[in-house]
Amino acid sequence: LVLLYGNGCFLSLVQMENKGSDEVEKLKTKFMSVWHNVKYSWVLKSKTSFSRNSPVFLLGRCYHFKAEDVNCPSEDCHDGTDEDFIMGNVEAFRKDFASRVWLTYREDFAPLPGSTLTSDCGWGCMLRAGQMMLAQALVLHFLGRDWTWSEALSLQPLDAETRTTTAAKRLVASLEASLQGTPRTSESEPCLAPQAQASAEEADAHLKEMYHRNLVSWFGDVSLAPLGLHGLVRIGLRMGKQAGDWYGPAVVAHILKKAIKEATDPSLAGITAYVSQDCTVYSVDVMDCHKAPRAGESSEERPPVAQNSQPSAAPTLPENRAVIILIPVRLGGERTNPEYFEFAKSILSLEYCIGIIGGKPKQACYFVGFQDDNLIYMDPHYCQSFVNISTSDFPLQSYHCPSPKKMPFSKMDPSCTIGFYSKSVEDYEKIKEELSKLLQPSPKEKYPAFTFVQGRSADYDLSAGLNAEKREWPFIRDARRCVTTAGDFVLL
Repeated sequence: LVLLYGNGCFLSLVQMENKGSDEVEKLKTKFMSVWHNVKYSWVLKSKTSFSRNSPVFLLGRCYHFKAEDVNCPSEDCHDGTDEDFIMGNVEAFRKDFASRVWLTYREDFAPLPGSTLTSDCGWGCMLRAGQMMLAQALVLHFLGRDWTWSEALSLQPLDAETRTTTAAKRLVASLEASLQGTPRTSESEPCLAPQAQASAEEADAHLKEMYHRNLVSWFGDVSLAPLGLHGLVRIGLRMGKQAGDWYGPAVVAHILKKAIKEATDPSLAGITAYVSQDCTVYSVDVMDCHKAPRAGESSEERPPVAQNSQPSAAPTLPENRAVIILIPVRLGGERTNPEYFEFAKSILSLEYCIGIIGGKPKQACYFVGFQDDNLIYMDPHYCQSFVNISTSDFPLQSYHCPSPKKMPFSKMDPSCTIGFYSKSVEDYEKIKEELSKLLQPSPKEKYPAFTFVQGRSADYDLSAGLNAEKREWPFIRDARRCVTTAGDFVLL
């Protein structure tokens, strides 16, 4: 087997046959990683186009790009330079977006449970999208919606040519190391030096950065990370999902719920997750999730610690926990029903919304906002190198994206999972009241996307007669009906 790659150079894999099937599989994985990087790089442009005349919504925040003193026609303004474009609150939007935690394909990590895969490139996008939604919930929980990363605006834009060239160089280095039987050395990453604290304000910022770094480490690609890919795949194995399989948005919702439940880090004890059943949120079930079990009480949950805005040296039992509410829905048949577009906009306009995981068939992404008739999303389809999160100063740059992307609502796959963050029972009552108004059926669309019902799900006995698989995966798509489509997105 001989492959042609790069500038006319031939790379032979025949020598690898003597090293066993595992080495061949690893090389296949590396080739697939590079192929997906190249595949998604070709559709990139330098910028995402935003209108100055329409508001931009990002996870409940509204930004206006048109400054009050703009006198030029909208067409001329739209094509202005970057310096001209920093009017209105564009910079605030960029900082807010770049502060969201970005989780993408990675490579060169330890093999995933039950497989020899050392990369999730090409198949793990829905798991990554779910991680991003969960990370946003944790940002709200520990840092609040006003928090932004101090280095967000210093991130370098992603460039298609740079991405592809870097991926090719990594592949060649990997092949040479494999053929020579020598281990590949990891690329050096810049370290973030701790800054001296000279004031109370700086001390508070340093404290929040500690939270930020700790939060990112929970999603590291190592076996012990409570919310990392290895842990999610391990949970998936118990549910019949293998590493390399396609994970749908409903399946990922259940995996995230179990990951939060099984996390042993005491800092995560003040938060749990709830997944709706059959597009129905049962209020008493959610309230039960808010109530933390007392010490000595029988419960499947571990004893939680206090939920505070600052780290606690001596954890104590809280009176209640925050709840991440995950609602798998289907917004139409083969395509998303246009009647749900305004509903999706209303959802993404709410500050307690943590976004929507969905995308195109077998091409997942994390929706965080919109402008006019276009969704704004974070794209996991970018394969990056493994980062060792066990060091105290591991680099954070690759976990933040400077480049928002857009896609029309009409291209959104109808299967998705909507997420909300509820801090307390009182918050849940407000959320339920506000969402109930949005869920009123329209004259054309008689059925709401989901509903709220009083009581517990057990009171309705909806699962009677269903086997475990049907109870767990009511929204699984038939793989034979899923069509992989090429991306046609542009990048800022």
